[in-house]
Amino acid sequence: MLVIGFPTGALQANCYVLAAGEGEPCVIIDPGQDAEEPIEQALRQYRLAPVAVLLTHGHFDHTFSVTPVCDGNDIPAYIHPDDVAMLSDPLKGVSRESAAFFGGNLEMREPNEVRSLDDGAELDIAGLKITVDHTPGHTGGSVMFRSGAQEGGRLVISGDTLFAGSIGRTDLPGGDHSRMLSSLQDKVLTLPDDMVVLPGHGPSTTIGRERVTNPYLVQLRDAPAAPHRGL
Repeated sequence: MLVIGFPTGALQANCYVLAAGEGEPCVIIDPGQDAEEPIEQALRQYRLAPVAVLLTHGHFDHTFSVTPVCDGNDIPAYIHPDDVAMLSDPLKGVSRESAAFFGGNLEMREPNEVRSLDDGAELDIAGLKITVDHTPGHTGGSVMFRSGAQEGGRLVISGDTLFAGSIGRTDLPGGDHSRMLSSLQDKVLTLPDDMVVLPGHGPSTTIGRERVTNPYLVQLRDAPAAPHRGL
């Protein structure tokens, strides 16, 4: 698998381009601010043909370039339905202070074609098998994307659900800390240790490394089991 990643915009959100190999179709994940030029450079350098954009969530630092990238290449954008409203109203997902910084207005619009991502969906796209995991917490519609072969080379694009040494904040509109903890327990800690994590910000890591060093995962891993209830 060919994986190209680079940070974009003032908030350094990671954008990824995935393909089965050079000269093949590809998917673009989280085209944030100022992502158009590096995406075009990657497409030219590796002779790639984009077929879709996948979005881990609706925050504008991950979606800012989605419309020009999608409409310019006549390809659809995939996003969880709980976050789709942020494509046309990005200030729905930011704090009051951030909204004031933009003067209460940040103009964006949906791409011409938007498709829904559902939990557990298996996407067969660009010659890749990609599994969608709904991981609410950072936003209501946050998802992770898993791909790779069972015998090795597995990776998860975690968006702002999981970082190296941390997790995404849950104090913004649509965030929910209890749902985040459930997502980490049910969708992250269940992944194999050798799975490579490509996060929405910062460096890559592995599930095994995060399981033993990430304080949020360590706390969940070591928490006592809930008592049985009922008969």
